[in-house]
Amino acid sequence: MSRKSVFAALTAFAFTVAASQCFAQSPSKTAGKGQPTERQYAEIINSLFYYIQQNYVDEVDAEKLYEGALKGMLGSLEDPYSVYMDKSEWRSLSDTTVGNFGGVGLQITKPLESTPEKPAYVEVAQPIDNSPGALAGIHAGDFIIRIDGVDTAGITMDEVLNMLRGTVGESVTVTVRRGKTLEFDRTLVRAVIENPTVKYGFIDDTSIGYVQISSFSANTASRVQEALDSFKKSKFTGLIIDLRNNGGGLLSCAVDIADKFIDDGPIVSTKSRISYENTVYSATRKNTTVRGVPVVVLINRASASASEILAGALKDSKTAYLVGEKTYGKGSVQVPSALLLNDGFKITVARYYTPSDTNIDKIGIAPDRAVNFPDFTAEEEKAFADLLSSGEIEKYVEAHSEMSDNDIRTFADELVKSYRLDGRVVRKLIRNEVDRTRPSRLYDIDYDLQLQEAARILKDENFAELLAGARTVAELQAESSGAAEK
Repeated sequence: MSRKSVFAALTAFAFTVAASQCFAQSPSKTAGKGQPTERQYAEIINSLFYYIQQNYVDEVDAEKLYEGALKGMLGSLEDPYSVYMDKSEWRSLSDTTVGNFGGVGLQITKPLESTPEKPAYVEVAQPIDNSPGALAGIHAGDFIIRIDGVDTAGITMDEVLNMLRGTVGESVTVTVRRGKTLEFDRTLVRAVIENPTVKYGFIDDTSIGYVQISSFSANTASRVQEALDSFKKSKFTGLIIDLRNNGGGLLSCAVDIADKFIDDGPIVSTKSRISYENTVYSATRKNTTVRGVPVVVLINRASASASEILAGALKDSKTAYLVGEKTYGKGSVQVPSALLLNDGFKITVARYYTPSDTNIDKIGIAPDRAVNFPDFTAEEEKAFADLLSSGEIEKYVEAHSEMSDNDIRTFADELVKSYRLDGRVVRKLIRNEVDRTRPSRLYDIDYDLQLQEAARILKDENFAELLAGARTVAELQAESSGAAEK
């Protein structure tokens, strides 16, 4: 071995010994205990932070170390809902809770990890009404696979938000994937986004009230009460609560809304190893606003968290009948906390249980009546893509800006002759284009099979019998478990 090699080896050995001594715990502190104390772990982390800053070969950004440490600690919990939130993510959470923010108007989610088999593309949870994203015809369940040509699988949620948000009036182009193979581009002009969490009105030619809740924020319960007061004045005979594509929000808000329908008994309970997080939220008779009116709740696979709390409470209390698809299955409670750099984090502090004492995490709540939208066949996917790329709808609507519903139906019948698609789907595409320059529709019952069924139940079926035969969340889980064991 050369002198240089011997010197390098001795230097590396000396450095290793010094580093080991730097981070080793004093024998007197750990003797007989086997593991460092919680305080000693914190001291080690603090020491390593400064050691890296002082000794790493390149200059290190302290904020990057800070963010990496927090992400690592929260990530080690292996809980997708306990996460560090950088400035953009924290701002997004705050904006959603407050009810307004800037951008393209798409509520989105993104997996933390990306694999070749399952790329971490951005998924649209819900487009906000009258936003650039909604007016461009982007739907819940669509994937944004590229933003201005950048593959979204390889970038962080923070980078996604920074690309979608920006100066009002400037544009961004997104590539959308719908289904397995259908892809198309949409150019969105950024705008100030207002996010009303509650919209309501009557189903056409009926006395059935319809209230759509898009999220649970600080003012949502009062807006629901406005809707109920309006329906009462018009003597409504039935109510549809639409929780589809509602990713949740404030637990307290879901409880307040459930309390408007349930006379007494539990609404939801939370269970935790922290004593003060063990709480039973119960209904109070004096808060009940609606009695004796049949209620149908619409749910789907994007109904999560606080949506499931409300749906589960109304189902288990035999107050409402659930129609649609099984919900997402998020049965845990997170507390968001702000940090000092305009960032923050969320951490799971409890699990919640429906009134039948059932947790639905990773399971979801099954509807009392399942109604699914049919999937496209390969032939229909091709026809859909051909129709979109043809530009026929855009050109026709531009030349016929005052189209009525009858005009839409007539034009759709013509298109169906060339494109082998369900007329219901084609009419929806035309309405989307027509509505670009009009106030958004509260609902689209011609297209919406789940809403159609909810209205039909309230008009034509014996609602008392339906509720009597409905099973609680606990009963459904027991049946499912028994079937699995067989």
